[in-house]
Order: sequence, then structure tokens, then C-alpha cells
Amino acid sequence: MPVSFFRSKFTAFRCKKLGALFAMAGLLSMPSANSLSAPSPAKPKAVTDWCTPLVARLPKVSLNDCKNSKLSPTGAHSLNGFPVLFRDIKADAKHPQAIRVLLLGGIHGDEQTASSIVFKWIETMQKNPLEFNWKIAPVVNPDGLLAPKPRRVNARGIDLNRNFPTPNWQKEAPSYWARVTRSDPRRYPGKAPISEPESRWVYETIEKYKPDVIISVHAPFGVLDFDGPTTPPNRFGRLIYNRVGVYPGSLGNYSGLHKDIPVVTIELPNATQMPPDTEVQRIWQDMQNWIRQNVAAPLKTANN
Repeated sequence: MPVSFFRSKFTAFRCKKLGALFAMAGLLSMPSANSLSAPSPAKPKAVTDWCTPLVARLPKVSLNDCKNSKLSPTGAHSLNGFPVLFRDIKADAKHPQAIRVLLLGGIHGDEQTASSIVFKWIETMQKNPLEFNWKIAPVVNPDGLLAPKPRRVNARGIDLNRNFPTPNWQKEAPSYWARVTRSDPRRYPGKAPISEPESRWVYETIEKYKPDVIISVHAPFGVLDFDGPTTPPNRFGRLIYNRVGVYPGSLGNYSGLHKDIPVVTIELPNATQMPPDTEVQRIWQDMQNWIRQNVAAPLKTANN
């Protein structure tokens, strides 16, 4: 017999004896047949204290600011299990047929001021009677914001503001990404529209809430952009109207041009440094004036 045969027999004998000794000592437990099957993926742990991680990333938003905003989970969750948070704030009783406004911040996770300013406006809303109804989501992309380094895209690497179902999305969105952005990973639209839980929540909210106008806050171009019917705003505070462009899969393209719901995109001048408090309030007041003068109130019908 070859020497290798005796070696393999001796090795097997030693392993068997050692296994028996370990088992007798309680140091070795044999797995059952069921435990050898592939483990099911663990569900993300429910997040109940959302303010602590958020305020660590948001300039000029304190823990009390976040808690006092009285945000609630929408029922939608990011890929990492963080709830998409919202707040409904109703108009004063003097305005029973008030305009419905959908206010969104933080679609891009590395634009932290876009979320912070929404928290500041919630604080203002709570102190004054309101003329309009508001549905507010200050952090649409929590996974992007809470990544080790805040990033534009969500946890799957998809730009949520290129993931809305604009006409001919399957043809135009991937082509635009490859041709114009040169496959920039920060602007990847995904493989299908509304493939992401965060963009799907915005889409479904538009369908159910039927806003009369959408305000979406971004940074850091320092301008106002506008898509849709009615007259664009000239300025909010120091921000002057200057078209940024129309992109396949963008919220402005989908809601403003396809759904005929006016979309104002506020581009703050800095993604990490908040404007002065006076400018935050000037933008807010100018926004109210523009809505009042240019957005039609909903019709008094049974559907409303």
C-alpha cells in the first residue's frame, strides 16, 4: 500500500477520536439537518429612536427640534429599514378648501441642508395659523444621509431623483445616464422606475394625496427651478429663478410636465451650511406668497 493511504487512514482515525472526546466534554455540538440549510435574511431591526441618528447629520437641527417636529413613520421603509417619516399639518379652520402642498427634503442624502431647512419650517408652521394643508417629508433618503459618509444615492446606489416614471423611462433614463453623465454612479437611475421604496412612497403619495403643488428642496446650486403649469416664482429670498434642466426620471419631469402638478425645486446655496435664520424665513414667506398668487385652490367637489 502507498504511504499516503496509511496517512489518510491515521488522520481520519485521529479526527474521529478527537470528535468523540469533544462531544463527551460538551465542546462539540453536531448541527442538525435543518441548521445546515441557508439562513433566511435577517429583518432590519425596527427603528424607534430616529431623531438621534438624524440630528447627528443635520446642521442646526437639535434633538429637541426633531422631537418637537412630531414626525411619524409613513409605513414605508428604506432598504436599511429606516422609516420614511412625515407630518401632516392642516390649514386653519378658516380655509376648509385649502391648497394641498407636498413638501419634500433630502431626496439626495448628501444635501443635508435640504432636510434641515424643512425642520425649521415645521417649527414655523407649529407657531402660526396656516393657510394651506401640508404633507411634509424632511428626509426622503435616510440611507443616503446616514451612510458612513452622506451620499447622494440610496442604499442600492440609485439616484431617487432619476427613478420616477417619466414617459419612455426605459429608453431615455438609461441612455441619458450612459451618454450624458458617462455612467456617473451618483446619477444611476436604476433598472426600472419606482424600483426603490423611497421613490415609490413619493409616487404613491402623489397619487393618493393629490397635491396642488410640490416643493422639493435640494442643494447646492443656489437657484430656483420650476416645472409644470402656472407662472414660475421669480425669487424666494435670495434665490432667483434659473432653469436647471429637465432629466429623465426626475420628480420635476414626472410631476410637473407629465402630471401637470407644479413643482418648485429650491436649490440652497450650500449642502452642509445652513442659510442665516433670516434667509430661512424669507424663503418661507416668499414661498407662501407665490403659492397664494399662483396655485389654484382645489375645486369643491365630492372627490375633495
